[in-house]
Amino acid sequence: MQEFQQYIDGSFEDGSSCFDSLDPATEQAWARMPEATPSDVTRAVEAADRAFFAPEWAEMTASARGKLLYRLADLIAENAPRLAELETRDTGKIIRETSAQIAYVAEYYRYYAGLADKIEGAHLPIDKPDMEVWLRREPIGVVAAIVPWNSQLFLSAVKIGPALAAGCTVVLKASEDGPAPMLEFARLFDQAGFPKGVLNILTGGADVGATLTKHPKVAHVAFTGGPDTARHIVRNSADNLASTSLELGGKSPFIVFEDADLESAVNAQISGIFAASGQSCVAGSRLVVHHSIKDAFLKRLVAKAKKVVIGAPDAMDTEVGPLCTEKQVDHILALIEASVARGAHLVTGGQALDRDGYYMPPTVLDCSDAPDAPCLTQEFFGPVLSVTSFETENEALAIANGTDFGLAAGIFTQNLTRAHRMIRRVRSGIVWVNTYRAVSPIAPFGGHGLSGHGREGGLQAALDYTKVKAVWLRTSDDPIPDPFVMR
Repeated sequence: MQEFQQYIDGSFEDGSSCFDSLDPATEQAWARMPEATPSDVTRAVEAADRAFFAPEWAEMTASARGKLLYRLADLIAENAPRLAELETRDTGKIIRETSAQIAYVAEYYRYYAGLADKIEGAHLPIDKPDMEVWLRREPIGVVAAIVPWNSQLFLSAVKIGPALAAGCTVVLKASEDGPAPMLEFARLFDQAGFPKGVLNILTGGADVGATLTKHPKVAHVAFTGGPDTARHIVRNSADNLASTSLELGGKSPFIVFEDADLESAVNAQISGIFAASGQSCVAGSRLVVHHSIKDAFLKRLVAKAKKVVIGAPDAMDTEVGPLCTEKQVDHILALIEASVARGAHLVTGGQALDRDGYYMPPTVLDCSDAPDAPCLTQEFFGPVLSVTSFETENEALAIANGTDFGLAAGIFTQNLTRAHRMIRRVRSGIVWVNTYRAVSPIAPFGGHGLSGHGREGGLQAALDYTKVKAVWLRTSDDPIPDPFVMR
């Protein structure tokens, strides 16, 4: 059993209690994690608040903050194999993906390191002749960051990076379903040389999240997770009037027109829904395919899906690993059963594998005769693809927009004018054309509707961790007139 500690005010601590973390591939306990208490949360927020005002951080130049972030990025890159191993062990995400993703996480910190001294104010051409007026961008304060277990090093980078670049301090709650990589990340952060209290990392259940998001010294809550939890966070933020950024779930349409490059579209769809075992908020979980190519598309897709290598997540030849928790498997099976009962046709997959671990095979549901099947509107968060077909562009749009989510969409067509029409009209925060799941620190991402609000990544994310101060400077040497003298 490996043991991990929480990180509060620059010190590593055992929790007053702890819990075992299970390996999703074996269902066996492999690590012991500290379980934070509400009092731990309070100490972490107070440490972040002290650090925010302490001269070691508050008076540090933006360039110096950037150098610390560069150092952190280098440490992440140097320790990527260890971080990838821990994320794979704790969440079941395959080593091929965690290795590549964590190496790229370092680029997010490098991006925000370079951005730290480029967060600028503005001079206003004010309509008063004896006034100079300018705007200062100042850090918003203590940030509460809450991340789920899937891709947590990436999802924390798009919160920690811009928040620290802007000069904020952070208390991060790692998911209790797989916190090992974040608790290990705390050691790298400590090595980078940041002042104590600038970042605090702990883990625990709902009481930890509630205490954190309600705390009066929290100025902003950055959350990635599900809509139900987000509703609780929004209610909690009424106590402290904290601003929020919410990156939530998705039910993303993958739209394929009759002129699409079929092989490319099939490969992108396979990656878009079965990579990470479908445990991605941007998973292309709804295939919306032109009726004239539906049969050919499904034939290719199912043939490839049946050849996917399902295995141990730490094996380099594995293409689909286990789900993270047994609860996910139960949710997926129940939703498949409900959808079949409503007329969806199970093309392939659909049952948990009879082996140790939380394994589900790639699954395809044809919903052509089941427009009301729940699989078309509810998020699986697993390797399940729901299929519908269309005849006209307007019909494709109606299907694509027929959900309360609005995170991502894929469009496959060789018709440039059609692509532009679709880009304008599809309701999503991200649109990929003839590609899928591409990301970059330079480009923001986020959604609409039940997929949340706010953006992560890019320049805008850093600006969202600032507040604007207007400064007025009177330049006239003349005395200010007596306001009560009639003129």
